[in-house]
Amino acid sequence: MNDLEELRQAKCIPCRRGDAPLSQAEIASLKELLTDWEVREADGVLRLQRVFRFKNFSQALEFTNRIGAIAEEQDHHPALLTEWGKVTVTWWTHAVGGLHRNDFIMAAKTDQIYQAGHPESAS
Repeated sequence: MNDLEELRQAKCIPCRRGDAPLSQAEIASLKELLTDWEVREADGVLRLQRVFRFKNFSQALEFTNRIGAIAEEQDHHPALLTEWGKVTVTWWTHAVGGLHRNDFIMAAKTDQIYQAGHPESAS
């Protein structure tokens, strides 16, 4: 199993306030596996973000609901912005005030859900 597949199969672990966010080196290493995602800073907090494109609002909303379902299953929830033809997904961990391995796990799962509906996008 490769590193990306390990992320896709992994389960989120509960985080507590005071747990350390990932280091810059850890972020860079995990980011190599998720090349379509951007690391962005907002309000002093690092986040993972990606925009997914769709043919219409209905497809975008269906994708949003699928991400919501996996977020509930993993008890780790993103910021989701659903618009006509696109969904912006942003992952970060509130408890650590930045990025945690859980965010990369969920980004990999998000990509997998998107690729299942859009095989032409498979990396």
